[in-house]
Amino acid sequence: MNTHSGRRARTAAAATGLAAVLFATTAGIATAAGENLPPLQPSTGTLTVDSAKTCSDEPVHVPRAPELRAVVADTTEDNEEWESNRAGAEFEAWWTDADGVQQRRTHTSGMVSSPTTQLWRTPTDLPADTVVSWHVRAVDDEGATSSWSDETPGITCRFIIDTVNPEPATVVSEQYPDDDSGWHDGVGVYGSFTFDSPSEDVVEYVYSVLGSAPKRVRPEVPGGPVTIRWMPEESKPYYLQVRALDRAGRSSSQTTHWMRIAAGRAPVAHWTLADPAGAGAAAAEAGPVARAEDGVVFGAAAPARTDLTSTVTLDGRGNSYLTPDAPVTDTAKTFALSVWARPAVTGTPMTVASQDAADGTSAFTLGLRPAADGPATWVFRYGGTTLTGGSASAGGWAHLTGLYDTEDNTLRLFANGKEVASETDVAPTAAPGAFQIGRARGDGGAHWQGEIGDVRVWDRVVTPKEIEQLGSRPAELAAAWDIERTDDGMVPDRDGDKPLTLHGGAGFYTPDYESCLQDPECAEFPADALDGNDHLALDGTDDHAATSGPVVDTADSYSVGLRIRFADTSPDQPMTVLSQGDADSDAFRVRYDPAASAWQLVVTSGSEPGATQTVVAGPGAPTSFSDDVVVVYDDSEGHITLYIGGEAVATAEFHASWSAPGPLQIGRGHTADGGWGEYFHGGADTLRVFRGALTASQVKSFAYLQ
Repeated sequence: MNTHSGRRARTAAAATGLAAVLFATTAGIATAAGENLPPLQPSTGTLTVDSAKTCSDEPVHVPRAPELRAVVADTTEDNEEWESNRAGAEFEAWWTDADGVQQRRTHTSGMVSSPTTQLWRTPTDLPADTVVSWHVRAVDDEGATSSWSDETPGITCRFIIDTVNPEPATVVSEQYPDDDSGWHDGVGVYGSFTFDSPSEDVVEYVYSVLGSAPKRVRPEVPGGPVTIRWMPEESKPYYLQVRALDRAGRSSSQTTHWMRIAAGRAPVAHWTLADPAGAGAAAAEAGPVARAEDGVVFGAAAPARTDLTSTVTLDGRGNSYLTPDAPVTDTAKTFALSVWARPAVTGTPMTVASQDAADGTSAFTLGLRPAADGPATWVFRYGGTTLTGGSASAGGWAHLTGLYDTEDNTLRLFANGKEVASETDVAPTAAPGAFQIGRARGDGGAHWQGEIGDVRVWDRVVTPKEIEQLGSRPAELAAAWDIERTDDGMVPDRDGDKPLTLHGGAGFYTPDYESCLQDPECAEFPADALDGNDHLALDGTDDHAATSGPVVDTADSYSVGLRIRFADTSPDQPMTVLSQGDADSDAFRVRYDPAASAWQLVVTSGSEPGATQTVVAGPGAPTSFSDDVVVVYDDSEGHITLYIGGEAVATAEFHASWSAPGPLQIGRGHTADGGWGEYFHGGADTLRVFRGALTASQVKSFAYLQ
């Protein structure tokens, strides 16, 4: 309790001649008014050694003379309303030295408001390898003390100072040894690494690979070995670093284990399915030849921007499949399979690949599943577990990968290089029967209708980086126009074979800096060109520019970008910036609608009258600065997205079904009556067309992609 407040209380009581008044503080305890009570006994549950180690009668080990901490508190039972409490701590440590003489050290802290944590930085002359006992009691600022912390119901705390670091850890790996024997197999294969140390008090190992975030493992018994599992994901030299920690927290020096990792094993089965038309079987790059039934047609188109030259077409009938008539992998162990697939329809379940189980069903299937209220999804079923994810588009190519990893019993499904579903704790399932391409056992066969190419099966983990590379169809620049002033009414593209022709009164804007510099009354410097020295200037009446024919295949993935600047930030009518279609309609059209204060992307399902038109919109407003307008259609995912200034403002599910034969247009589009209109008033520059879908990060720098 506060001593000054206590004295004032006692003086006031004496002056008034009042008799002592007793009051109950706790059951069985009473005190006269103003009488000081001893502080509370510290609880051993609040006592710590070096903050992290709790009080224990079994000695805890520390690497040096430790800091001892205790929570102390003065009682509030003897307080008046205005009084405060302060408390300190009296620590005591003792041990028996080599001569059998007991040694003691004490420390009393200062007084602070309680409850509080008090600490003692013990002296450096405490002996090593000796059991040191300690306890603590609370002291108030009148000198009253509590019971020692080890009096009933407490315990005496003990510690031992350990000043010797453990011996360095050893690392042994049969799969990935540190030797000069060459490169070891390999990416996607787990290896075991056993850590050990000659020191018997090692309780933990801290390790990292290539400087990654450290991980910790503990042996079952102090000084015992511990084994970890690790899988390399790239072919290159690796190093693993490990330190042994003893029970005092002391660390050994670092052990470095070097290893050279080879590329991942090739597939155990691989069919490109690029065999010549009329072939009766699919030649194997690895594994057995796959017999082709009568419904298999070789020589179909391959996915663009891949190394494939052709694929097979399956018509969904009972005789439309391929099989090697044998299993190609042990599905109860780690395995993976991948395939390029293009469904002709999405309204019925279909199987790309499977392997037969012993009971007349399939142990696993990789394929497509329709959805009643949305786009069809890809599906990977293994035993009793089914994964679904991604979006399947009729006529759109997709790269699919299914993976089962017995290391953690995880099942994963990838679509177009991205993981779309996973589940852990999946029990292994045996599949002793034949591998199938284009069908599954049971469920009516779920025969595939569409194209299939490049089927691969592995007996290892295929890493995310490998899967991304296998499914990569990077967008490639098809045409680029860096618009600068010309005198012939045409703007050449970089390759010189797809010029933009100017129509109406379309011309160029070139900032006249010189005139402003020479005119003392020039109050505003002219705006810069959008890019380079000049840009295209359109008057909003009939000005536009167009290629002579189609530049992008609107039935496949594509990306088109243009840099623009509005002449008027408050336009009074809709204006179209970009379009491509035919003589009567647009496959896609990007417009700004001032009435809705929105950017709009308009796409149509075909050129025939009454074709379905999809309009998606995102909020926006014209500015006096430049805007990058980019349209991205991804046929494998089945969606189209409009980006303004690098940000997605509108996206929609869309499955293109026609390749627009008309030219690419800048500054106009078709109106509701099929005629041309909605002319853009402003500047345009930096037109880019890509085969394939740009990623969101690529959109931000579309003008500079090569």
